Amino acid sequence: MTGIEEGTSSSSNSGKISPSEGEREQVKSEGHKMTMEERKAKFEELRKKSAVSSRANRASLVEEAAKAKITSREAARLERQRKLAETLRLKADAEERGEDVERQKNWEYTIEENDEWEKKLARKKRRADFEFHDDAHAARRKYKKDLDFISPDLAAYNKQKAVAMGQNAGALVGFNPSGESSELSVVSEQQRLAAENFYRDANTLIYGDNKPSEEAIDRMVSKINKDIEKKGKFHRKRLNEEEGDITYINEHNRVFNKKIARYYDKYTAEIRASFERGTAL
Repeated sequence: MTGIEEGTSSSSNSGKISPSEGEREQVKSEGHKMTMEERKAKFEELRKKSAVSSRANRASLVEEAAKAKITSREAARLERQRKLAETLRLKADAEERGEDVERQKNWEYTIEENDEWEKKLARKKRRADFEFHDDAHAARRKYKKDLDFISPDLAAYNKQKAVAMGQNAGALVGFNPSGESSELSVVSEQQRLAAENFYRDANTLIYGDNKPSEEAIDRMVSKINKDIEKKGKFHRKRLNEEEGDITYINEHNRVFNKKIARYYDKYTAEIRASFERGTAL
């Protein structure tokens, strides 16, 4: 009986599962509470690790940004060198053949591109007149400059024209300047109103019914803000004004001195030259 009991007890003891090391550490940590000094030390250690990690991340970010900046700058420099080398090569080849470089370069442009370029130069020459003539001239200059920033909404125009002509809204996809309104045939009251709204003349009684879109309003607000910002940076110096000695204290005095010089410079030129030489009596 004793042997049986011993065997039973040994088998029961062997059937028990011993706790693992992790469970022992967990039980030990639960049984042992950290003191305030240990918590402070742990917190300082974590804060040091966080600071080191932040410095490493920032250094890596700065390095990547500098590398990207150098890469873009190097790419731009190589592109400039490539264009310069190509220009020099074309010039050398043209000189060997006895041809004009500018003439050969102009062969690459079409007649339409050449006409556009000449119109652009002529418009730039006309707008180079910075002098103030009258209010009408200044208003016209401002109007012409504002037209450069306006792009017509051809999609809305074609949609409105298609409705006026009795077609589907998406029937017209391009602008046809040679389109004639004689093809219009009114078949319904809605089309008649659309046609009267689209083809307006002196006898049309419809007015003030245009409601701009949100995009158009935002574009107008941005244009006004841009004009205000440009006006704040405006100064009176002009590119076509001759450089010389400052003989005025304000803009009004400068204009007055210019008028006086226009009539009396021919009489006072010798006196002013003597003053500059120091030989005046």
